[in-house]
Amino acid sequence: MQTPEHRRTPPRRGRQPRQLGRHLDELWGVTGQIAGLSGLVLVLSTFMDWYSGDGGDGVTLAVTGWHTGGIGKLVFLIGVAALVLLALRRFGIVLPASLPESLVLIGLGVLSTVLVLVRMIWPPNTLVVSGIGIGLWIALLASIGLIVAGLLETADEL
Repeated sequence: MQTPEHRRTPPRRGRQPRQLGRHLDELWGVTGQIAGLSGLVLVLSTFMDWYSGDGGDGVTLAVTGWHTGGIGKLVFLIGVAALVLLALRRFGIVLPASLPESLVLIGLGVLSTVLVLVRMIWPPNTLVVSGIGIGLWIALLASIGLIVAGLLETADEL
């Protein structure tokens, strides 16, 4: 009676750890990183000062974007929408082919740019504004960043 021969299985190689930067590059790509950073900065910019003014008796007032009315809150929601769009992509939920993600990013960026420019040109009537704060400029840069990310992603899709 013969005993069956045992086949030798090749030894398993240990899994090589990936570098974080390379992993993020594969996962998000440059456009996702730009869009994520722009969306986060857009959200945070609404809590920065958009206007400064004189409160009387030598007191200087700073008004955050959140307290400038509905436009500040809409800019916040646009930033959240950009972050949600990227989170959906991370979890494998994609938009239909008729509505590409790049088009959504460009639309969100254009809308927030228009809203920020409206607040730059026409401050709220209830405020006596003596200057534009840094938060409004940061919101403008973040809005343009969303547009750039959408355009770069469009170039990648073609």
